[in-house]
Amino acid sequence: MAPARGPGGKEVFVHEIDRTDEYNKFITDLTAFHEKRGTPFEPEPRLPTMHGHVNVDLLKLYKAVVDKGGYDELNKVQKAWGALAGELGMYYADNKGMGQLSFQLKQDFYRYLAAYWVQDKYGRDPPPKEILEQQSCASKHGPVLSRSMETFKFSMRRAEETPTRDEPPAGSTPTSGNRASGRLREAPPQRVPFQPDTGPSRQRNVSSHHNTPNSNATQNNYHGNSSSQNHHHLPQQHNPNNPLHVIQAQQAALRGASSSFTPGNSELASRLGDPIEPRPPISVALRPVNTPGNNPVDFAKRQRQWKAQAAGFNSGQQIQGRPVQPPGFDGPNIYTRCLQALRSGIPAEQAFALNHLVKISYERGDKYKFDSFLGLAEGLIEKALEVGNLFYDVDWQISYSGEQDNSNPAILDGLDGTLDILEKIQNLKPRAVLDHLQPAEFSDRLLRITEAVLTMRNMVMLVENAIYMAEVYPLKDVLCIILHLPDLEMLVEIKHFALDIAEQVTPWLIMDSSDPLYRTLLAQLNSTDRGTILTALRAISRISMNLDATNRLENVPVVVLQNINHWLLLNDEELMDACLDFLYQYTAVVANVETLLEGVNMENLVPHLVRLLAHGAKRVKEDKILEPEKKAPCSEEVPPLPFDLHEKLRNTDEPTRCFQWLKTLFEEDAESHITQIAIWQAYQGSFGALAGVRSNLSAADFIRNVSHVFSNARAQIIRGPGEVQRFIIEGIRARTAPCHYETREDYTKCQWQVVKGALSKRCNQFYLGGEQMWRHTLSAHLNVPIDENGKIENKEVTTSCDWADCAKYPTPRPLKLAELTRHVKTHFPAPQKRPQQDGAELAAKRARKSYITPAKTMSLLWEKTVVTSDERKPNLEQAAGIPLSAVLVLRNIARNVVKTESEEELLKQHEMGGENGGWNEKLFRPVMARLFEVMTENRALAGYITSLLQLVQTED
Repeated sequence: MAPARGPGGKEVFVHEIDRTDEYNKFITDLTAFHEKRGTPFEPEPRLPTMHGHVNVDLLKLYKAVVDKGGYDELNKVQKAWGALAGELGMYYADNKGMGQLSFQLKQDFYRYLAAYWVQDKYGRDPPPKEILEQQSCASKHGPVLSRSMETFKFSMRRAEETPTRDEPPAGSTPTSGNRASGRLREAPPQRVPFQPDTGPSRQRNVSSHHNTPNSNATQNNYHGNSSSQNHHHLPQQHNPNNPLHVIQAQQAALRGASSSFTPGNSELASRLGDPIEPRPPISVALRPVNTPGNNPVDFAKRQRQWKAQAAGFNSGQQIQGRPVQPPGFDGPNIYTRCLQALRSGIPAEQAFALNHLVKISYERGDKYKFDSFLGLAEGLIEKALEVGNLFYDVDWQISYSGEQDNSNPAILDGLDGTLDILEKIQNLKPRAVLDHLQPAEFSDRLLRITEAVLTMRNMVMLVENAIYMAEVYPLKDVLCIILHLPDLEMLVEIKHFALDIAEQVTPWLIMDSSDPLYRTLLAQLNSTDRGTILTALRAISRISMNLDATNRLENVPVVVLQNINHWLLLNDEELMDACLDFLYQYTAVVANVETLLEGVNMENLVPHLVRLLAHGAKRVKEDKILEPEKKAPCSEEVPPLPFDLHEKLRNTDEPTRCFQWLKTLFEEDAESHITQIAIWQAYQGSFGALAGVRSNLSAADFIRNVSHVFSNARAQIIRGPGEVQRFIIEGIRARTAPCHYETREDYTKCQWQVVKGALSKRCNQFYLGGEQMWRHTLSAHLNVPIDENGKIENKEVTTSCDWADCAKYPTPRPLKLAELTRHVKTHFPAPQKRPQQDGAELAAKRARKSYITPAKTMSLLWEKTVVTSDERKPNLEQAAGIPLSAVLVLRNIARNVVKTESEEELLKQHEMGGENGGWNEKLFRPVMARLFEVMTENRALAGYITSLLQLVQTED
């Protein structure tokens, strides 16, 4: 896993897939399991995190869930899936994103691993897919292990029968609690107005057209979903002219059978029908029948047809008169309207259609597809072919018969493409057309043609449309015709549109050297227009890019190769990138490398490609920490006062002496402290008795002076082990080495071993600077006298270097003093120059702490070119841009140049006494040092350069 920053800014690890043998076997077993089960399976589901989308390692997810007790146990703990996502290396900064991430992680396990988990860990058949994978993980159908079809049906039936709080039963009155919770007030149930009974007082109980109260109640028991209107009025006498009776009759028909056949006395009724639920009413789909009353338009159309047949019109003849449209019919949509208008051939309709097609192709280019509108591509191509009639005496026509008609040169083959289209274009007779002055009709026609080409250009930007147009062979003929139009300024726009179409379509085309479109695109490289050259290079380089066929780029003229070599020298990144893409495709074929050797000076091209390896490079400096920073533990031991400072402070009055002594031997540290007795004894040990007189500074005054010198130091009383009080001074600590109280320079400890062996003892005296240390070592340890001028006699002595951990002269040997002193000086600190320091330098110097050992770092410098990151491994940088293209071209040259005939000729010249080596030796030997330098300093290109060097140095 790669380190990254988590939500709290801490260094974390991003989730990645470890493609081990165990992982591959696990995915294979899972795939077979889901195929046998008949459920969909995604081996690497994607999840959105704060570090981008990651692919889930299903093996890690499975093991983590099993370790926590399984899917059912993990669901019992709140926010358990979010914590699991963090353990797996998936993070989100906000709660909303983390909630979505945890739910999708739970859903992935539920869909792809839950059934496998039941079978793998418990050895039993998992629940059917209808109640597991086909249900959401958020559904309330119980734990996975105890889920069955019976419990699933019971929960579904219970959910249907039991009304929820959000959906009260029909006819219930909304409560105030619902309104308080923000819900809208519900409408009261519909009531039938009360109708008084106007019939006679005696009612006949034998009529089937009347309802009794008992029968009505029985009916309501059997049809609980019927309307409650019958509960609010008495039975009435049947009257066909009464609207209320009509309504009741319709409701009764919808409810079911008449209640007159149900016994009114419940004691006489059979009990066998009590547990049987009534069948719900069956809804029958009704289809309207056309009648002259509900569909007069259809019958009027039939009348016209009968009249036309009676008048002698055939069925294929068009009937005069405008058809009658039904009311409310708005006509076809804009897409169909434009398509039909384009194919109508009417100039006004085509102008309307093309104007809207351009807008639609711009605004709806992501959904506007040729396969959804049959005939649209052919209509646009036919409109674009009209450009030939503007500039030549030709009227291009497309034939879909499959038979090539050579008698008519204006016929184009619509099934297989016109192979001799270029010869036909050359034989055309051009018309006299002024470039900057045209008639209105000419300009309008050219505008409509340009709009047709622009529509095709916008639509092929969608991959589905590009694939569709690659199979429409007349499109290649149209592109050849447009690109071979005269060089007029009015045609620059339409030619660029044609090149854009070719750039999008060529990745789906297979073209050899005889293909007319391939020859046309090569001819565009002789242009002086940068846009034309750039688009043509891209179109040629992308031939068959998305197909299995190889783009061989045969028969490229030598002039084109020379132009590409010159364009690489320009300071134009876009053009340079297009040229390198072309060369990468071109040099992949051995025959093309042979042509390149003959037409281009390769000894100049290869060094320039090597220079492009550093295109856009920046020098990057990074400090690597070899050893982290260390803090020495706090100690009660106070270092001794250096001898020179002792001599200076012994004649200083109090409290100045106390202040300077504290500044020399102590420093501030908020996390440390020292006992009051230890610091007082250290001070007494330094100045307790001077010339037989004790210091007149009391202990209380000394403690107060400590607070004056160090503002953050304060005296405190703490409880030690055994509840013993300890008097300390918090906020200061003893220095590891004294420093001068004025200059703030650190003293250095002499580490010369005065006693060797098991009882090794060092000098441990402190001296300021290397000069004092050098004099002390010569006089005290080497017994070498120093004259008044600071010089010594260069005599021979027999001695060893007893500095701690020095292995230069471990045993005594005869040495000249000059040689010995040169070695001894290597142990002393270098003399420090003391330039005028400003306030910032002094503050930084004072901020250094003697008890902190700085971290050991190493500064690394390298070149960084354009890089990109992989979505699977966002922290891994990969080479990209011009440097990558250049090294790929160099690698193709090194691989294929040894397979050419020129290589054999060069080796024969070597045998006859010529220069040693083949083409690789001749081309890459002068730039070998630069290649090694790039390999060393550019991490992104190191792998590519290594493979290039292996090809170049094969013969060595």
